[in-house]
Parts: sequence; structure tokens; C-alpha cells
Amino acid sequence: MVREFPEGFMWGAATSAYQCEGAALEDGKRESQQDVINREIHDEYGYADASVTADHYHHYKEDVALMAEMGFTSYRFSISWARVLPDGTGEPNPAGVRFYHDLIAELRSHGIEPVVTMWHYDLPMALVERYGGWRSRQIVDDFEYYARFILNEYKDEVRYWLTINEQSIVVNYIDRKNLISKADYFNPRFRYQANHYMNLAHAKAAIAAHEIVEGAQVGAALDCAPYYPASSDPADILAARGANAFKNYFYMDAYIKGEYTPSVMRYLERQGLMFDIEPGDLDLIKRGSECFDFLGVNYYQSACVKAPTPGASRRPKDNNKTGKGGHAVSEIQPDLFEGTDNPHLESTDFSMPIDPNGLEFILEEINDRYGIPVMICENGFGGYDTLEKDGSVHDPYRIEYLRAHIKAIGRAIANGVTVLGYNPWSAMDLLSTSNGIAKRYGFVYVDRTDDDERECKRYRKDSFWWYRNVIATNGKNLE
Repeated sequence: MVREFPEGFMWGAATSAYQCEGAALEDGKRESQQDVINREIHDEYGYADASVTADHYHHYKEDVALMAEMGFTSYRFSISWARVLPDGTGEPNPAGVRFYHDLIAELRSHGIEPVVTMWHYDLPMALVERYGGWRSRQIVDDFEYYARFILNEYKDEVRYWLTINEQSIVVNYIDRKNLISKADYFNPRFRYQANHYMNLAHAKAAIAAHEIVEGAQVGAALDCAPYYPASSDPADILAARGANAFKNYFYMDAYIKGEYTPSVMRYLERQGLMFDIEPGDLDLIKRGSECFDFLGVNYYQSACVKAPTPGASRRPKDNNKTGKGGHAVSEIQPDLFEGTDNPHLESTDFSMPIDPNGLEFILEEINDRYGIPVMICENGFGGYDTLEKDGSVHDPYRIEYLRAHIKAIGRAIANGVTVLGYNPWSAMDLLSTSNGIAKRYGFVYVDRTDDDERECKRYRKDSFWWYRNVIATNGKNLE
């Protein structure tokens, strides 16, 4: 492992707008689909909605000061489309536009590089009501309109741009990341048509970024997880190969090579899931790949698969929503792979396998396959934290998780991977879409619960001080 990270390595953390900002209907912002989805989750499970979350909108100066105290040199966040363009297109919202100028200026004043995500699930409800959001091809042009607007607005302040967050997660959790009809949910072909529209939207935004922003560095943040075979049975190994192609390369190939993975396309055709491709679409995706500078890697866990049970029905993965362990549902893709538990790994309370070796695996796989720089845009431990009477929060489990994963990044760098920076999830506690406020990730504890917003007072966790030392030594001291 490298003893010290490269000079200029960016250390920071990540958030997203709807999960941390709150102020859901303040200062001219209109609703996003995540505002609606999280109200539904609140009604079903009792978790907090997106109306207040960590109240970052009103605490951003305090939050940036805490980031600076930790020594951040980068901060990955997203712009709320519905805050800057409440109707999706048309007239901008001056207060919303100003908020991001102010946030970026605050970051810059502390020497923190902004890494901006254009879209992190929160599509304006205006577009959902108008034509169904990602259901319609119209979203491609409207996404470009939005991208060009924010690129022009912040072109002198932001160099690093991510177009879309976790496209593969949107496809897998289509009903938690989009407001869709029951008919669409039970129509798996819809997922891949929406994915195609996302690829077109990404390509238009990437092209626009290089046209508008001098020295732009453009990527997309993708959930990346290696898929291991459950045994040395050749059928399981073939299932793992299929899973990696279906869950990883299908998305990476479109972004980086500008083409769809042949084996996955054949599978979609055999399964009746093939999406419509219009003349010029593949040329656009290819042009978009020529403007792709780095891949944002969101890594939390690896996965394990076996040969699918004959005759098994298609089943999407479903996360553990209770936080009590053992409640996750594995994915099945008929005639391709079936998810299963990995007995060699421990898991969090929310049934997420802990596997730092998997991060090294996927980073080296990306480097060997594509030879492109990567930036870690998410990586973190979601669990239950306790605020003690003296204001301390002891989270050794988070420190151990992050330490092991930073070591894995160091090993990958030693093996030739170009890693631009590390932005774990999350800077402060925020809203987990599936598990509310109870599932905490931050270096900073936000004092609120799912049913009591309180004042959202900030407290430094033990991991805050630990990460501060990691940054101060450029990754050399992880103890």
C-alpha cells in the first residue's frame, strides 16, 4: 500500500440536495419527486420526509466551517433542479440560483473544491406531472436545458461536474427513485428505456460542459460493486460474469466507450426487455463518451451470486428497510444470475456486506478495463449513533470501516489506479431515502430524529477528529 497519497489528492465528503438541504418549499423552490416519494415513505415506515432533513439550507455556513475544520479540499454535493428551475425549464428562481453561488463562494473561501452533481434523483415534479419524467424522451432535451443553464451560471466557479448519480440504482430501484405507475413498475422493459434516456441526457450534458466550462472535468457517479461467484462451480462463475456485465459494465461501457455491452444487449433481446433506439442515438452516446474525463465511484458493498434457480421469476433487489438485519431481498435475473449471501463477510445492521477488498477489486478492474481516472464519490457506514450527555458521539465502527476502505484505495493506487479524491458519504448526518434519519452516515451528528426536527444542532463525532488527522497527514496516519 502507498504510505502517503498523491500530492493534490482531494479529501472531502459528499451529500445530495434533497437529502441534506431541507427548505423544500422555501424561497421559490417547488417540489421534486423525492419530496413526494419521501412523504410516502414517511407514511409507510415512519421515517422523516425531505422537508427539513439536516436543514443545510439554513446551516450551510456552519457546515462549511466544519468541513474546513476537518481539512476538506473537496466537497461533492448536488444542485436541486427544482430549486433553480422550479418548472423544470423556463424562468429561473433567483433565490435558488443565489443559494448555490453563496455555497460555492463559502467553499472557495476555505480552499474547498466544489464537485457538483447535476441530478441526484430529485427530478422536478413539474416534469413528472407534465409527461412522466424519465418515462418520456422529452426529458433528454429538458435535461440538456437544465444542464446548460447551471453550466453557464456556475462556469467560472465549478470545474468538476458529475451529470447523473447512480444510474444503475435508478434502474434497480425504479419506484424509489421515480414516481411511476404500477404498470411501469411491473414492466421491467420500462427500466431499460429510462436508462437509455439517461444515457442520452448524460451525453448532451457532458458535451455541453466541455463547450461551456473552460478546463471542465466531466464524469458521472456510478454505484460500483464487484459480483463474486458463490462457489467454484462453473455455473456460478458464469453467473458472476453475467452479473458484472449486467450490473457494472453495461453502464460503464456506455459512459466511457460510448457503446452498449454486446452480451447484455443480447440478454435484453432474449428476455423481451429491449428498449427503443432511434437513429442518431448511438452516435450521440459515442460523442458523449469522448467528453468523459473521470468515473465517479460510489462503493458501499460487494455482492455474491449463483446460477439462477431454473424457472425463477425476475426480482429486483430490495434493501433492508428495518435496520434490524436479515431483511434484504436479493436480485434475480432469469437465466443470468441469482443473488445470495456471502458467508465470508460481516454486514451492517442494514444488511450491507462490509468488504473493503471489493473496493480495491473494482478500482483495479476499472483501471485495467478502461484506463480512466476515478474519484470516490461515496463510501460510508450507515448505522445507529448515540449522542452522549456531554455532546460526544463514539462511532468506532465507522472509523474502522473508513480506515479499511482507505487502505484499499491505497493498495489500488500502488497497483496503478489514478484516484483523484475521496468523498465518503456523508459530510453530516442526512436523510437516507430508504431508512430516514435513523440510519446515520455523517462525520457530524445532526441532532434530530425521524419524528422530531428539533434545532438540528451539530456535534462532532469521534470520526470527525479521526478523519481530520487522516487528511492532515494525506492518508499516511490512519490510526
